[in-house]
Amino acid sequence: MDRIHAMQIFTRIVELGSFTRAADSMLLPRATVTHTIKQLESYLGTRLLQRTTRQVSTTLDGEAYYHRCVRLLADLEETESAFSHSTANPKGKLRVSLQGSLGRTIVIPALPAFHQRYPQIELEIGMGDRLVDLVREGVDCVLRGGELRDSTMVGRRVASMLQITCASAAYLEKYGEPRTLDELHHHQAVNYISSQTGRPMDFEFEVEGTTHRLAMGGVVSVNDADAYMASCEAGFGLIQMPRHGLARQLAEGTLKEVLPAWRPAPMPLSVLYPHHRQLSPRVRVFVEWLSGLMAAMPDTVPPQT
Repeated sequence: MDRIHAMQIFTRIVELGSFTRAADSMLLPRATVTHTIKQLESYLGTRLLQRTTRQVSTTLDGEAYYHRCVRLLADLEETESAFSHSTANPKGKLRVSLQGSLGRTIVIPALPAFHQRYPQIELEIGMGDRLVDLVREGVDCVLRGGELRDSTMVGRRVASMLQITCASAAYLEKYGEPRTLDELHHHQAVNYISSQTGRPMDFEFEVEGTTHRLAMGGVVSVNDADAYMASCEAGFGLIQMPRHGLARQLAEGTLKEVLPAWRPAPMPLSVLYPHHRQLSPRVRVFVEWLSGLMAAMPDTVPPQT
């Protein structure tokens, strides 16, 4: 039995919660995965996993063994990279999750340059705004906007995006343009449902260095950035979002910024990855490349140092 390979299979099962998903992610027959775990448990003289028809969970010994395996495998990858060309030429699959509009408009169009530089890295890209369980879903890193809340992850702030409040030209023609914050009580908003709380997010305005929050009424609520912008364009009310995603609409005049004197604070943009992935050459080079790409975007400010 190849114990290193067995550890890799075991950790993937724990992270994905399934023998089948682990086998698929590693391009192995399920029977091989099952047989390897039986061999590993026999070798260690203890049961590592509890199996039911619906889920797989670790035993107490399995949980302790998992954490040791994660550290050992990360140390092994780092050690091998120090004595090979893998740091300069990393290879293998890298699973990343990108916020939808950033991925579509900024990251993916720039990926040919990354691929040319690191041709042996195979990217598996997920898109969306939902919270991602990086360990459970086997994701190596995510790019997200907003304040960092998950203390179990390593977070690297790569930039902050300038934000604005805006509405469609049709909406403003019908309801008028708000000139002060007090006038917002007479206006509608498209509300964005937070993936963390499940509730609409307040609008925010910076007034003399202080953030003022305001709950706005509206008839449409969404949980997706594209739907948020589309609802604004359809005339359902005001929105707040990074300016970079609205550049075309602002230039064409279909959307117009309002209340520019009280813009929201810039939105932090960060890359998150599990602690045990910070030593991975694949993760390291992708995060470095992504950091440079985000920092060079229009309507961003560099992270505070």
